[in-house]
Amino acid sequence: MIDYNTFFTNKTILITGGSGSFGQAFIKKILSISKPKKLIVFSRDEYKHSQMQDSDPVFCKPNLRYFLGDIRDKERLHLAFRDVDYIVHAAALKQVPAAEYNPTEFIKTNIIGTMNVMDVAISSNVKRVISLSTDKAAAPINLYGATKLCADKLILSGKSYVGDRGEPKLSVVRYGNVLGSRGSLLPRWQKMIKDGAESLPVTDERMTRFWITMDQAAEFVMQSLVVMQGEEIFVPKIPSMKITDLAKAIAPHLPIINCGIRPGEKLHEHLITQEEAKCTFDFPGYFLVRAPRNKQTDGGNVPIDFEYSSDKNDQWLEEKELQKAAQITA
Repeated sequence: MIDYNTFFTNKTILITGGSGSFGQAFIKKILSISKPKKLIVFSRDEYKHSQMQDSDPVFCKPNLRYFLGDIRDKERLHLAFRDVDYIVHAAALKQVPAAEYNPTEFIKTNIIGTMNVMDVAISSNVKRVISLSTDKAAAPINLYGATKLCADKLILSGKSYVGDRGEPKLSVVRYGNVLGSRGSLLPRWQKMIKDGAESLPVTDERMTRFWITMDQAAEFVMQSLVVMQGEEIFVPKIPSMKITDLAKAIAPHLPIINCGIRPGEKLHEHLITQEEAKCTFDFPGYFLVRAPRNKQTDGGNVPIDFEYSSDKNDQWLEEKELQKAAQITA
């Protein structure tokens, strides 16, 4: 049993991109089980800060701080990270089509911004940094995934810069699509249905995806933050679903229109590639991928040809589960 209360109580936790969907879920969860000294919402959007505070009284608690800033701005990070114990790095640009058209912006935020977070965390004596990644970082074919892979590699290399001091510990959490998160497929379809759509567009009827709820994602990041040792990627064991099954679950009366795969889009996603199998360890509820340079990496304990992909998963969401998830996010 993980003792979250002891771990987070009287600690200062900063969440980059903290005004986003994940940040809000994570903050609610932390406050429900512990009494942190401070929770710092670091985000560049002052409108989201005000929306967040207006949305729920929990976001107006006296131990919350709303810190305007951009992870591209290293000087601002130095101010924000003073006396911080733990950092959850969730800030990123995430839209695949936008990345293909605006590659330099994604590089500045996802790669250089992550490098700034790591550098300033090291110089500010932060104890732990956990960075949020994506299934698109595993064998990426689009620029967004490539930038997140670079960000992951930076975090996993952090120990080289920390030296004998041993802190901060730096690790990565990698998971799939978050059901109902802002800008994701489900809310778009729900809006289309509400607006009277006569069909639902699907890029390819063969497509599969990993799915995790926002509450599960927040819980898994909390768990990983507690048990992390550094130089590792935490991957939750989560179910897959067929995109067509989601469409049928939320709108069985509407036909599905195949509109073709978009640039940079895969039929199926990976959370662990076959190349990572030699560094992968199987634990109850999650996999752990250690950086090859990690001294604890001794061949892993999964088959050498192991891969964790959305089409070969042994867990699948059934129609009733999809309908329930859709009702929660509606």
